[in-house]
Amino acid sequence: MFLLRFVTFLALCSSFSLVRAESLVLLTENLPPFNMSVSGNNFARDANVTGVSSDILRAVCERAQIKCQLILRFPWQRVYQQTLDEPGYGLFSTARTPEREKLFKWVGPIAQNDWVLFARGDSDIRLTSLEDARRYRIGGYKGDAKTQFLLDRGLEVQTSLRDTENVRKLERGQIDLWVASNQAGRFLARQEGMENLKVVQHLYAADLYLALNRQTPDELVQKLQRTLDKLRDEGALKGIEARY
Repeated sequence: MFLLRFVTFLALCSSFSLVRAESLVLLTENLPPFNMSVSGNNFARDANVTGVSSDILRAVCERAQIKCQLILRFPWQRVYQQTLDEPGYGLFSTARTPEREKLFKWVGPIAQNDWVLFARGDSDIRLTSLEDARRYRIGGYKGDAKTQFLLDRGLEVQTSLRDTENVRKLERGQIDLWVASNQAGRFLARQEGMENLKVVQHLYAADLYLALNRQTPDELVQKLQRTLDKLRDEGALKGIEARY
């Protein structure tokens, strides 16, 4: 009798582990049009999290029959560190850089993000190379891969905790250039009432991924990747992108 109870207990534990393995908490921040809160606030959950990447991952989880809770929080560094530290967590939309490669397990790409240097539309700044940007005051988002891209190349960047601060600094002439995503930067600037932007330097075309904690089971990672690939082959991802 004791042996039967023990075997039943082990089976229940194993079943519980499988249930937990098929559940994820996916963290993100406001990075329109890829991920954003419906209200525009810096906290949202599930249906109140929208955007290209959010809708794609929601579709992937639904097709793969994985319970995924979407949570949007601020700032990026907080959710980045939480995903590094806690099993069962993922982070999107994350640029897959060499520095980050071994820190996470990856699913993607889910979208593509063009990194650029913006100037005000009325600026006479002309850059022929990234080296030319050294002469100017550059603003960037603290902890962001685009900011790190410039820092790694020896450029000075004035960092802000909120990227909206960089929009206002650029508009007021407190910085000359702003490193941002071409898509997200224009969206954010419009929200702040600034339409007058121009790209003076293209930096990098970054694929965006879902980054998962290293303890995520490989079987779960592969299941998500297979489902994403299938949805892409079916044309479902283009349909989602078209909505934005």
